[in-house]
Amino acid sequence: MAMRRSSADLGFIHRFKPGKGNLTLLLLHGTGGDEEDLLALGTALAPDASLLSPRGKVTENGMPRFFRRLAEGVFDLEDLKFRSEELADFVKAASVRYGFESKPVVLVGYSNGANIAAGMLLAGSLLPAGALLFRPMVPLRPEELPDLKGMPVFISAGRFDQVVPPGEAERLARLLGDAGAEVTLNWENGTHALAGQGEVKKAASWLLQNFGS
Repeated sequence: MAMRRSSADLGFIHRFKPGKGNLTLLLLHGTGGDEEDLLALGTALAPDASLLSPRGKVTENGMPRFFRRLAEGVFDLEDLKFRSEELADFVKAASVRYGFESKPVVLVGYSNGANIAAGMLLAGSLLPAGALLFRPMVPLRPEELPDLKGMPVFISAGRFDQVVPPGEAERLARLLGDAGAEVTLNWENGTHALAGQGEVKKAASWLLQNFGS
């Protein structure tokens, strides 16, 4: 089925690609990316899945992001909470528009996109079927953890990541685990960039094992 062109309706510039399978991947790019960035990754992860890929509405030095930060690794928590709710509302509206409201949605985020995905999980603003988080940090620590019981989450971290401080992946894994998620923590001998096809294949295998698509 044909990819829909970029559209700014529903509040976000986005792309939607209908798929033959039952699964929808919400693709959330990193700083400086856009709605095109993770489409190839989404197809590699689940060839038959539908793909929903929004562009972040915040800009930093002209580069799109999903929420503001005060400095490298220092997040604007109020903006993060607002943008998390805003993005969750977009996903709910898109699910009706594109007809996947009764189908499982899995978040796929890289860097800034992984952080807002984790933020939505921890804030309880969006509770998808699962999540794939590449190079995430702990975005916030809620006063009360949401109920993520049984939710499969795949975290993929780089041992030589020059952006994410050491230990962030473990802290996020523990936090999500404390909320009841079934967390798989994958380590790559790489940097902040994705490590290549080997890493993608591990994530695709995890996705197939948990969702069959």
